[in-house]
Amino acid sequence: MEVLPDIVGPEPLIVFCGLAGAESTKTRDHYYASRGNNFWAMLHRSGLTERQLRPEEDTQIVEHGLGLTDLVGRWNPPRVDIDDLVAKVETWQPDWLAFTSKDVAAKAARALGHRKPGLGPTSWAIDKADVFVLPGTSGANQRRDYDGRVDRLSWWRDLAGLVGRDVRG
Repeated sequence: MEVLPDIVGPEPLIVFCGLAGAESTKTRDHYYASRGNNFWAMLHRSGLTERQLRPEEDTQIVEHGLGLTDLVGRWNPPRVDIDDLVAKVETWQPDWLAFTSKDVAAKAARALGHRKPGLGPTSWAIDKADVFVLPGTSGANQRRDYDGRVDRLSWWRDLAGLVGRDVRG
């Protein structure tokens, strides 16, 4: 399986964690590059970056105190490599680990012995990193209710507020 290299600089505020191993991630060259994915727009619109980066600029995310990684999944039999993610978080020491969908967060929670989380901050951490669950940014996740909210952006703005970033109106 092809897994993108982690993009994490020194002392990250937030490391975003998606899922490698899904069919949609097997041929990508950059993070969140699939058609219809609005990860980069949400990152900017929440105030976490001054401008909207493009997927091919994914390495520039470290200039904003942010990082990118994936939880690696295997599907025969289904499991995730949670030990690898935990070891990386211990090394990077981010303030926050933000799962980029409820599905990814649920897989990690299950592997760590926690209950399936909702959106927002969880009651558990990975090492010293608090965990935040964001709604998925893929084009397939276009429903009208996100755990009681009408949009995805409000969750992103909550995360930006937790790290003290200027949240746009």
